[in-house]
Amino acid sequence: MTYVQRPKAFLFDMDGLLLDTERMFLDAFLEITAEIGIPEPSAKSFFLDLVGTSSKVTTARLDAFLPTDIDRDAFDHEWRNRHAKNVENGIPVKPYAVQLLTAIQAKGVPIAVVTSTNAAPAHHHLDHAGLLSFFETICAGDEVPANKPDPAPYLIAAKCLGVEATSCVAFEDSDLGTTAAVRAGCKTFQIPDLRPVDKSLPDLGQVVVQNLGQAGVKLGLFDPALTSSEQL
Repeated sequence: MTYVQRPKAFLFDMDGLLLDTERMFLDAFLEITAEIGIPEPSAKSFFLDLVGTSSKVTTARLDAFLPTDIDRDAFDHEWRNRHAKNVENGIPVKPYAVQLLTAIQAKGVPIAVVTSTNAAPAHHHLDHAGLLSFFETICAGDEVPANKPDPAPYLIAAKCLGVEATSCVAFEDSDLGTTAAVRAGCKTFQIPDLRPVDKSLPDLGQVVVQNLGQAGVKLGLFDPALTSSEQL
Protein backbone atom coordinates (compact mmCIF):
# COMPACT_ATOMS: atom_id res chain seq x y z
CA MET A 1 0.00 0.00 0.00
CA THR A 2 1.30 3.45 -0.92
CA TYR A 3 0.62 5.90 1.86
CA VAL A 4 -0.74 9.34 1.14
CA GLN A 5 2.27 11.54 1.92
CA ARG A 6 0.14 14.45 3.02
CA PRO A 7 -3.46 13.30 3.50
CA LYS A 8 -6.00 16.01 2.84
CA ALA A 9 -8.51 14.39 5.20
CA PHE A 10 -8.97 11.47 7.57
CA LEU A 11 -12.19 9.45 7.50
CA PHE A 12 -13.21 7.26 10.44
CA ASP A 13 -15.83 4.59 10.87
CA MET A 14 -17.53 4.84 14.27
CA ASP A 15 -18.91 1.63 15.84
CA GLY A 16 -16.17 -0.85 16.65
CA LEU A 17 -13.50 1.58 15.46
CA LEU A 18 -13.80 4.73 17.57
CA LEU A 19 -16.44 3.53 20.00
CA ASP A 20 -16.81 0.10 21.59
CA THR A 21 -20.53 0.14 20.85
CA GLU A 22 -20.58 -3.10 18.83
CA ARG A 23 -20.03 -5.09 22.03
CA MET A 24 -22.76 -3.13 23.75
CA PHE A 25 -25.14 -3.88 20.89
CA LEU A 26 -24.13 -7.56 21.06
CA ASP A 27 -24.74 -7.68 24.82
CA ALA A 28 -28.28 -6.33 24.36
CA PHE A 29 -28.88 -8.85 21.56
CA LEU A 30 -27.69 -11.84 23.59
CA GLU A 31 -29.84 -10.73 26.50
CA ILE A 32 -33.06 -10.48 24.53
CA THR A 33 -32.48 -13.61 22.42
CA ALA A 34 -31.83 -15.64 25.58
CA GLU A 35 -35.23 -14.54 26.87
CA ILE A 36 -36.95 -16.09 23.83
CA GLY A 37 -34.93 -19.31 23.93
CA ILE A 38 -32.34 -18.74 21.21
CA PRO A 39 -29.00 -20.39 22.16
CA GLU A 40 -26.14 -17.95 22.67
CA PRO A 41 -23.80 -19.52 20.05
CA SER A 42 -26.49 -19.17 17.39
CA ALA A 43 -27.31 -15.60 18.39
CA LYS A 44 -23.67 -14.54 18.52
CA SER A 45 -22.90 -16.10 15.14
CA PHE A 46 -25.84 -14.26 13.58
CA PHE A 47 -24.75 -10.97 15.14
CA LEU A 48 -21.14 -11.24 13.98
CA ASP A 49 -22.34 -11.52 10.38
CA LEU A 50 -24.24 -8.25 10.85
CA VAL A 51 -21.19 -6.17 11.80
CA GLY A 52 -20.79 -3.29 9.38
CA THR A 53 -24.31 -3.44 7.97
CA SER A 54 -26.85 -0.63 8.06
CA SER A 55 -29.84 -0.52 10.42
CA LYS A 56 -32.12 -1.31 7.47
CA VAL A 57 -30.19 -4.45 6.55
CA THR A 58 -29.99 -5.58 10.18
CA THR A 59 -33.74 -5.29 10.61
CA ALA A 60 -34.44 -7.13 7.34
CA ARG A 61 -32.19 -10.06 8.26
CA LEU A 62 -34.05 -10.59 11.51
CA ASP A 63 -36.97 -12.03 9.51
CA ALA A 64 -35.01 -15.14 8.58
CA PHE A 65 -33.41 -15.52 12.00
CA LEU A 66 -36.19 -15.09 14.52
CA PRO A 67 -38.70 -17.84 15.38
CA THR A 68 -41.93 -17.42 13.41
CA ASP A 69 -43.92 -16.60 16.55
CA ILE A 70 -41.75 -13.58 17.37
CA ASP A 71 -42.80 -10.19 16.03
CA ARG A 72 -39.78 -8.81 14.23
CA ASP A 73 -40.59 -5.13 14.67
CA ALA A 74 -41.31 -5.52 18.38
CA PHE A 75 -38.07 -7.48 18.85
CA ASP A 76 -36.06 -4.91 16.90
CA HIS A 77 -37.57 -2.04 18.86
CA GLU A 78 -36.85 -3.70 22.21
CA TRP A 79 -33.28 -4.57 21.16
CA ARG A 80 -32.49 -1.01 20.15
CA ASN A 81 -34.23 0.38 23.22
CA ARG A 82 -32.11 -1.77 25.55
CA HIS A 83 -28.98 -0.73 23.69
CA ALA A 84 -29.95 2.95 24.01
CA LYS A 85 -30.42 2.54 27.76
CA ASN A 86 -27.01 0.89 28.08
CA VAL A 87 -25.43 3.72 26.09
CA GLU A 88 -26.72 6.27 28.60
CA ASN A 89 -24.52 4.63 31.22
CA GLY A 90 -21.43 5.50 29.19
CA ILE A 91 -19.74 4.58 25.89
CA PRO A 92 -16.24 3.11 25.99
CA VAL A 93 -13.84 4.77 23.55
CA LYS A 94 -11.45 2.46 21.70
CA PRO A 95 -7.75 2.52 22.62
CA TYR A 96 -5.72 5.38 21.10
CA ALA A 97 -8.78 6.97 19.47
CA VAL A 98 -8.47 10.24 21.39
CA GLN A 99 -4.70 10.38 20.93
CA LEU A 100 -4.95 9.82 17.17
CA LEU A 101 -7.76 12.33 16.70
CA THR A 102 -5.86 14.90 18.76
CA ALA A 103 -2.69 14.39 16.71
CA ILE A 104 -4.58 14.83 13.43
CA GLN A 105 -6.45 17.87 14.69
CA ALA A 106 -3.18 19.48 15.77
CA LYS A 107 -2.00 19.31 12.16
CA GLY A 108 -5.11 21.13 10.95
CA VAL A 109 -6.28 18.27 8.72
CA PRO A 110 -10.08 17.83 8.52
CA ILE A 111 -11.68 14.71 9.98
CA ALA A 112 -15.04 13.08 9.23
CA VAL A 113 -17.00 10.13 10.52
CA VAL A 114 -18.40 7.72 7.94
CA THR A 115 -20.87 5.40 9.65
CA SER A 116 -23.72 3.04 8.78
CA THR A 117 -25.48 4.18 11.95
CA ASN A 118 -28.29 6.68 11.43
CA ALA A 119 -27.53 10.37 11.94
CA ALA A 120 -29.38 11.00 15.22
CA PRO A 121 -27.78 8.16 17.23
CA ALA A 122 -24.39 8.76 15.57
CA HIS A 123 -24.31 12.39 16.72
CA HIS A 124 -25.60 11.39 20.16
CA HIS A 125 -23.05 8.62 20.67
CA LEU A 126 -20.10 10.75 19.59
CA ASP A 127 -21.25 13.62 21.78
CA HIS A 128 -21.86 11.30 24.74
CA ALA A 129 -18.36 9.85 24.31
CA GLY A 130 -16.78 13.30 24.12
CA LEU A 131 -15.56 12.97 20.52
CA LEU A 132 -18.05 15.03 18.52
CA SER A 133 -15.93 18.21 18.43
CA PHE A 134 -13.16 16.47 16.47
CA PHE A 135 -15.25 16.12 13.32
CA GLU A 136 -16.07 18.59 10.57
CA THR A 137 -18.85 16.38 9.28
CA ILE A 138 -20.63 13.08 9.93
CA CYS A 139 -21.80 11.02 6.98
CA ALA A 140 -24.49 8.73 8.42
CA GLY A 141 -26.25 5.64 7.15
CA ASP A 142 -29.60 7.32 6.56
CA GLU A 143 -28.02 10.23 4.66
CA VAL A 144 -26.50 8.34 1.73
CA PRO A 145 -28.01 6.66 -1.36
CA ALA A 146 -26.23 3.36 -0.64
CA ASN A 147 -24.53 1.90 2.41
CA LYS A 148 -21.23 0.07 2.86
CA PRO A 149 -19.77 -1.91 1.07
CA ASP A 150 -20.82 0.62 -1.59
CA PRO A 151 -18.20 3.38 -1.81
CA ALA A 152 -20.86 6.12 -1.73
CA PRO A 153 -20.50 6.99 1.97
CA TYR A 154 -16.77 7.61 1.62
CA LEU A 155 -17.11 9.49 -1.65
CA ILE A 156 -19.77 11.73 -0.13
CA ALA A 157 -17.80 12.36 3.06
CA ALA A 158 -14.73 13.37 1.07
CA LYS A 159 -16.82 15.66 -1.10
CA CYS A 160 -18.31 17.30 2.00
CA LEU A 161 -14.77 18.10 3.12
CA GLY A 162 -13.91 19.47 -0.32
CA VAL A 163 -11.32 16.81 -1.17
CA GLU A 164 -11.01 13.70 -3.34
CA ALA A 165 -11.39 10.34 -1.64
CA THR A 166 -8.08 9.27 -3.20
CA SER A 167 -6.32 11.90 -1.08
CA CYS A 168 -7.87 10.58 2.16
CA VAL A 169 -6.84 8.00 4.74
CA ALA A 170 -9.69 5.86 6.06
CA PHE A 171 -9.95 3.72 9.19
CA GLU A 172 -12.34 0.76 9.43
CA ASP A 173 -12.93 -2.33 11.52
CA SER A 174 -15.43 -4.34 9.44
CA ASP A 175 -14.90 -6.07 6.11
CA LEU A 176 -17.87 -4.22 4.60
CA GLY A 177 -16.52 -0.86 5.69
CA THR A 178 -13.01 -1.66 4.52
CA THR A 179 -14.40 -2.68 1.14
CA ALA A 180 -16.29 0.61 0.86
CA ALA A 181 -13.24 2.70 1.73
CA VAL A 182 -10.95 0.85 -0.68
CA ARG A 183 -13.51 1.06 -3.49
CA ALA A 184 -13.72 4.80 -2.92
CA GLY A 185 -9.97 5.03 -3.43
CA CYS A 186 -9.01 5.79 0.17
CA LYS A 187 -5.74 4.55 1.63
CA THR A 188 -7.29 2.26 4.21
CA PHE A 189 -6.35 0.85 7.60
CA GLN A 190 -8.39 -2.05 8.96
CA ILE A 191 -8.44 -2.62 12.70
CA PRO A 192 -10.48 -5.84 13.11
CA ASP A 193 -12.88 -5.94 16.04
CA LEU A 194 -15.82 -8.35 16.37
CA ARG A 195 -15.81 -10.95 13.59
CA PRO A 196 -16.37 -14.70 13.08
CA VAL A 197 -13.30 -16.57 14.32
CA ASP A 198 -13.04 -18.70 11.16
CA LYS A 199 -13.43 -15.84 8.69
CA SER A 200 -10.32 -14.56 6.91
CA LEU A 201 -9.80 -10.88 6.32
CA PRO A 202 -10.40 -9.71 2.74
CA ASP A 203 -7.29 -9.03 0.67
CA LEU A 204 -8.05 -5.56 -0.65
CA GLY A 205 -4.71 -3.85 -0.31
CA GLN A 206 -5.61 -2.41 3.07
CA VAL A 207 -3.12 -2.20 5.94
CA VAL A 208 -4.19 -4.37 8.87
CA VAL A 209 -3.11 -3.23 12.32
CA GLN A 210 -4.09 -4.20 15.85
CA ASN A 211 -5.18 -0.77 17.02
CA LEU A 212 -5.36 2.90 16.11
CA GLY A 213 -2.04 3.48 17.84
CA GLN A 214 -0.23 1.30 15.32
CA ALA A 215 -1.93 3.19 12.51
CA GLY A 216 -0.75 6.46 14.03
CA VAL A 217 2.83 5.21 14.12
CA LYS A 218 2.71 4.07 10.48
CA LEU A 219 1.35 7.47 9.46
CA GLY A 220 4.08 9.30 11.33
CA LEU A 221 1.60 10.84 13.75
CA PHE A 222 3.00 9.03 16.79
CA ASP A 223 6.59 8.55 17.88
CA PRO A 224 7.75 5.04 16.85
CA ALA A 225 9.21 4.70 20.34
CA LEU A 226 5.66 4.14 21.52
CA THR A 227 5.76 0.70 19.92
CA SER A 228 8.01 -0.48 22.70
CA SER A 229 6.96 1.78 25.55
CA GLU A 230 3.23 1.23 25.12
CA GLN A 231 3.20 -1.99 23.07
CA LEU A 232 1.26 -0.53 20.15
